[in-house]
Amino acid sequence: MDWIISDELGLTVGHLVGWGAAGAMIIGGIAPYIPQYKQIKRTQDAEGFSLYVCLALLIANTLRILFWFGKRYELPLLIQSIVMNITMFIMIHLCVTVRKKNQIIRARERIFTDMDRKYFWAWTDFQSYVDCMLVFSVFGAAVTYLLIEFSPFVELIGFLAVFTEAMLGSPQIAKNLQNKSTEGMSLSMVVMWTCGDIFKTVYFVVREAPTQFWVCGGLQVALDIVILFQVWVYRHNTAAARRTRRGD
Repeated sequence: MDWIISDELGLTVGHLVGWGAAGAMIIGGIAPYIPQYKQIKRTQDAEGFSLYVCLALLIANTLRILFWFGKRYELPLLIQSIVMNITMFIMIHLCVTVRKKNQIIRARERIFTDMDRKYFWAWTDFQSYVDCMLVFSVFGAAVTYLLIEFSPFVELIGFLAVFTEAMLGSPQIAKNLQNKSTEGMSLSMVVMWTCGDIFKTVYFVVREAPTQFWVCGGLQVALDIVILFQVWVYRHNTAAARRTRRGD
């Protein structure tokens, strides 16, 4: 009888730990963007945050959703992808709104249907970003439907999904290099990125997720560390830029 109770208790604790880890995967993915959202909202300045981070995550998570139809992985990871896409559209909407508000001279409208490569992902209206991702999603879904039985194609989708997500820190690294400063970028966001990516990579290994997931998770952690190194290297420039913005 003691053995049965112990076994049942262990099963219950195991379930609670599993549910907790799944919840952390879903909510933990969007948590880093809360401080960045609040910072942009407070300062009304979106120049320090690269919208290409949003592009990388939208592509990565859309591909991950398509990958699920070809190779079923854990449901929490699918839910995380859906929630992350919604979060990225919220971030884009805020950045577009703030940048429009900060225009001193009314610039020409740039929209997705212009098909101008020079202004790709630098459009002036939120709807263009939605339209772009709709086109990408419909095209991706059509190709996936036609090749769903072709295993190498399915594996390629999985690799591209996690590799694109792993490289999401690259646009922010480039933005910091261009500015020679990390002003406008939330340090809390990057720290939470790093902690979340470490947790996520360990989760992938423990839960025996497809190999693409944990290999690219390790790459993502490495890029997070590079951004944190930039924070230290550009600390003096960042402080000076912050004083200039405040008018000190």
